[in-house]
Amino acid sequence: MIKNVSSRRCGSVVSMTGLVVTLFAVATKAALAADPDMDRIQTAAKQGVVAQEIELAADYFAGRGVPRDEKLAAHWYEKAAAAGDPAAQNQIGYFYETGIGVPVDARKAVHWYQLAAASGLVRGKVNLGVANVQGIGVPKDEKFAAQLFEEAARNGSGSGATYLGDLYYFGLGVRQDRAEAIKWYEKGVKMHSPLACFQLGILNSDSKDHPHDFPKAAALLRASANAGYVPAMQLLGKVLAQHPEVVESTNEAAFWLDQAASAGSWKASVVLGVLARDGQGLPVDSKSAYFHFKVATLQGGEKVQKLVHNDLRTLTAKLGSEQTAAIDSEANQWFGRHRLALNFIYKDSDRRSLFPAYAQAVSPDGLHPGRLIPTPLIGDEQEESPEREAGKPESADTRLGTGS
Repeated sequence: MIKNVSSRRCGSVVSMTGLVVTLFAVATKAALAADPDMDRIQTAAKQGVVAQEIELAADYFAGRGVPRDEKLAAHWYEKAAAAGDPAAQNQIGYFYETGIGVPVDARKAVHWYQLAAASGLVRGKVNLGVANVQGIGVPKDEKFAAQLFEEAARNGSGSGATYLGDLYYFGLGVRQDRAEAIKWYEKGVKMHSPLACFQLGILNSDSKDHPHDFPKAAALLRASANAGYVPAMQLLGKVLAQHPEVVESTNEAAFWLDQAASAGSWKASVVLGVLARDGQGLPVDSKSAYFHFKVATLQGGEKVQKLVHNDLRTLTAKLGSEQTAAIDSEANQWFGRHRLALNFIYKDSDRRSLFPAYAQAVSPDGLHPGRLIPTPLIGDEQEESPEREAGKPESADTRLGTGS
């Protein structure tokens, strides 16, 4: 078992000291400040220089020195992929899987993942493994997926180790062995995977069939949240609110819940509403409670409206129609500024110039990979030379491929 897991255990992490919007604004200024030599890049790309094909693709995707154009980004990534560049093959595979600049085509996505994996690209093996687990573009082959994940993990992929742990946890393509699953999760943590930190954080805080260790869970979830994984932000806030003995600073629970809510998590908004309603760790604040419950309904739709209907009705009776109408307007304005539901918020990377992405959106069905967001102020929906997720587990019993 892992002991003394620090909040930086998952490697170089983002220190999130402001709202998600603030992070986005700073990132966008950095992207727009770039001034590449477009004539040189375009000339070399048209002459078939692969490095410049990739650079031009990135410029079109991020709108850096040229108008943003997903179709042209996909065109130049595919040119570089056809010339044999494994990273470009992986990137255009992700574009085909999520429909960025090209029609969604799972078979083409798998074709490019296969070529990237055959070249030894670890991210390509992970993506190909996920496709085989979910049967996207290929028939389901969980045994082959387990082989790919293990190869990736043995070559340093924390995501590969995490997904292999999921297969052992549920007995998919391998014998079910939860002790073996935890071993792979722990390897993923050592390889700085925020997903592995999240999985072990769930097991130690929210699983019915695993002993709970809330200090350990909080440390693991902090590492995942600091790395930008939004579900970890939400769960960390919930754990800290329920177990104030493990908080590290005043209002830490509210801070992480606010980060998650700003990134589109309706569950975080509901918890914030409950905290304000009940005065848990904060003074009772009916206006704030109503605001957060209202935001949650905007984020989560009909299912959340049913969940918080009684709270909204009770608070409306308490506050009066005039006050609630004003709060409704405020909530709508806030939601307009935080409309995207995000899964990951990425930190700066040396690869960002060639495979730009500042965030990954939640997919509409919650099962498949989300679109990449290259620049935060652009309202499209968009991982960095992406590595897919096998699923977005929220408990030890809802992991691989089930979504949320």
